[in-house]
Amino acid sequence: MTVVVKLGSSLVVGPGGRVRRSVLRARGREIGRIVAGGEQVCVVSSGAIALGLPRLGLDRRPRSIAQLQAASALGQARLQAAWDAALAPLQAAQVLLTAADVGDRTTYVNARSALAALLKLGAVPVVNENDATATDEITFGDNDALAAQVAVLLRARLLVLLTEVEGVYSRAPGTPGAELLSEGRDAGEAVLGAASPLGRGGMRSKVLAAELAAAAGIPTVIAAGTGASVLEPILAGEQRGTRFAAAERSESAFKLWLRFGKPVCGRITVDAGARRALVEEGASLLGVGVVGCDGAFEPGDAVELVGPDGAVFAKGIASVPAGELGGRRRGVEAVHRDRLVVF
Repeated sequence: MTVVVKLGSSLVVGPGGRVRRSVLRARGREIGRIVAGGEQVCVVSSGAIALGLPRLGLDRRPRSIAQLQAASALGQARLQAAWDAALAPLQAAQVLLTAADVGDRTTYVNARSALAALLKLGAVPVVNENDATATDEITFGDNDALAAQVAVLLRARLLVLLTEVEGVYSRAPGTPGAELLSEGRDAGEAVLGAASPLGRGGMRSKVLAAELAAAAGIPTVIAAGTGASVLEPILAGEQRGTRFAAAERSESAFKLWLRFGKPVCGRITVDAGARRALVEEGASLLGVGVVGCDGAFEPGDAVELVGPDGAVFAKGIASVPAGELGGRRRGVEAVHRDRLVVF
């Protein structure tokens, strides 16, 4: 089984754009022992942009896409070198992904195969977003979301999101009344903080990523990433940080990709009869049950399915373009049941 471990920029990079080698060495030693014990570990690491900023004469994350891309390109080699040293004598493999790699089924399967091959060989993939080429339109948003996607892709047994604080607090740590939440189900009422100056995530993005992975059947822990012993106690079941319990229902790899990996391009509203047939009978969506469409989607695009109450209840891959679904057309199959996942 595979464990996915994510470290944010503030854990990887310290003041002045210097690698926090003591943190990486400590996690590297733990990962070495975990791998020696028979488990596979995949690391998702931020830090490339933060390591590249000093080379551009910057001390804060810029807004310019071009500057972000340049910083990533300059910092990625330093980031991988740091992990090479921290994980030795294990082999650290660099894997750069974009949201497009996850959104396309063929490249998604190829990425999964490449990661599986590396893990089988005993290597530790170090995954990061390919910020040097990604744009606002095709990014994951942050590496917490990327870590959740990688965990789903690998069908990991556990996702660990490491941060500077002990876990999710009811309000900002250090403020009056702030309490560490041991259970993720309580995080919905928490007052969550913003991202650090070097990163783009923050506790809110970690909670969203944890909820995504948990919904896919992967338990997730948000915990502090510093100290001599972090990962091994968590893997042993010791209470650390905030734990999000996995959903009980398990889905196929294809449906996990469809639900969590493929971006939505439109929305189809259906009548009550069509909703009942889809949910209760496992039927395909036919044109006669379509009330309306939003978005200029084409065959192969992902669409959300909405009932008469306006609530999204499923997601599927369109079989026909939006323009062919007007007027409740008979004989048209809008979404085949094998390319549909009901929430």
